[in-house]
Amino acid sequence: MARKKYEAEHENHERWLISYADFITLLFAFFVVMYAISVVNEGKYKVFSVSLGDAFGGKDQSTASVASSNVPQLIVLPDPLIKRRAEAMRREKERLTSLAQKLTSTLAPLVREGKVRVTQNSRGVSVEINASVLFDPGDATLTPESDQALRALAVLLKDDPHAVHVEGHTDPTPIRNALFPSNWELSAVRASSVVRLFIDSGVGAERLTVVGHGANIAVASNDTPEGRARNRRVAVTILSALPDTTTEIPTR
Repeated sequence: MARKKYEAEHENHERWLISYADFITLLFAFFVVMYAISVVNEGKYKVFSVSLGDAFGGKDQSTASVASSNVPQLIVLPDPLIKRRAEAMRREKERLTSLAQKLTSTLAPLVREGKVRVTQNSRGVSVEINASVLFDPGDATLTPESDQALRALAVLLKDDPHAVHVEGHTDPTPIRNALFPSNWELSAVRASSVVRLFIDSGVGAERLTVVGHGANIAVASNDTPEGRARNRRVAVTILSALPDTTTEIPTR
């Protein structure tokens, strides 16, 4: 009887293998999780890099240096696409700046009198001409005095490749007559009159677009005569040749 009791109480010396197996399993799971959170999606990183390059004028080197502090293993050289885009943006900006300077010089007398304004932004170069320079009140026929200024403008646009938008604007004072039932028609026909002169001066018709805004886009207060006179204008915009970035909005 004593011998059987001793054999039943014999100690199992291999129980440690169970704890060891559990430890190895947990360790393996830990390293899998650490690896998963350390992997960077390279495709998303490139999209992010291009977006930063666009936002900061194509300065891809500064973008790369900022990003490299987080994911240095992915940065070897700046993306050639970003460099090409930055160079194209630089050249286009220089061309438009040169054109803006020529326009300002050509229309200098009217610019000094405050009747013409030349501005430049990301959309392109805009020449705002006060309606008093071009038309009689309530009319859309170009005055003889406007001919010289517009033809000088057309000479600069003739050999330029950029698309041109001609936009007519009025003040909110209502107009109703046999020719113009509202300010919409007046603004559109005034812009069309300028476009016809451009075409007659050799500017390609395929580059020109006419838009009538009526009184919808004011640049000054309509509470004063001076403000209303400022709002009656024709804007000639030479559009930048750089394509817009288009983003498709996914459905939910």
